[in-house]
Amino acid sequence: MNTTTTSVAGPDEIEAPLVAPASDEIAEPRTPRRLRKSQIIAPVALLFIFIALWYMMHYWGLRFFFDKDGERLIPTPLQVWDQTIMHPIARRRYIEGIKWTGIVAFGGLAITIVIGCSLAVMMSQAKWMESAVYPYLVALQAIPVLAVIPLIYSVFGGGLTPRFFVCIMIAFFPIVTNTLFGLNSADPGQHDLFTLRNASRRTRLMKLQFPSALPYIFTGFRISAGLSVIGAVVGEQFFRAGSKPGVGIVMDIYRVKGIYAPLYGGVIIACLLGIFTFLLFGWIQRLVIGKWYEAGKRN
Repeated sequence: MNTTTTSVAGPDEIEAPLVAPASDEIAEPRTPRRLRKSQIIAPVALLFIFIALWYMMHYWGLRFFFDKDGERLIPTPLQVWDQTIMHPIARRRYIEGIKWTGIVAFGGLAITIVIGCSLAVMMSQAKWMESAVYPYLVALQAIPVLAVIPLIYSVFGGGLTPRFFVCIMIAFFPIVTNTLFGLNSADPGQHDLFTLRNASRRTRLMKLQFPSALPYIFTGFRISAGLSVIGAVVGEQFFRAGSKPGVGIVMDIYRVKGIYAPLYGGVIIACLLGIFTFLLFGWIQRLVIGKWYEAGKRN
């Protein structure tokens, strides 16, 4: 009598969740996605409309709506370019400002990622901790930053430290919530498979929950990347002590002097910095999980 021995893989031999391919399907080679004409024409057309409205507000918009001198308060895009990029003093100030704003924004974002992801992992592993901590995360998100500026200043004083704190405070909630949602969104059938194999909690976390959560984690990173730039600029508006003038401080200097063209230039620079951080994390997301995630969405 022949007996067949069936070997069962141990918990440490479980790999990342696999999707069984259909028997009659042949995987097609991935072709690069081409941009449609509408994806190019629509943003360009909207940009021209925005510039036209900008010129309209410069020449007669403020005078018509608010009885104010728009030619002084709203400089034209050419004036902004000439007095911000082409002006040597303003250009030097903003280059220095981008350096310090970038240090605060990326440094605060890095701290937020470490603390936020660690907290989300602990919350996903202990439901009592999620129930205890989550209401306070919502309360933190609901606190107006301007309302706690005096408290932050009294604790940290001026300089870079309170700017980092404002960055972390603004960017914290999206990272924690997206990471927690991703960790809890793994397929229940895969959870049953790991339970059947007697997988440890660490194995379940590293080989099931984290791979499933990566798209959500990077979504939180992209949202918080833009928010960290906002936090850095806002923090600079209130914590100006020290010799590290960021973009927000340079903007405030021109506001006090009543020189509005480089002030608008600072707004555009801050906007571009936020777009850069958003696109950077989008590129990292495609680099890390782009191939298998896009394949999963097609299936």
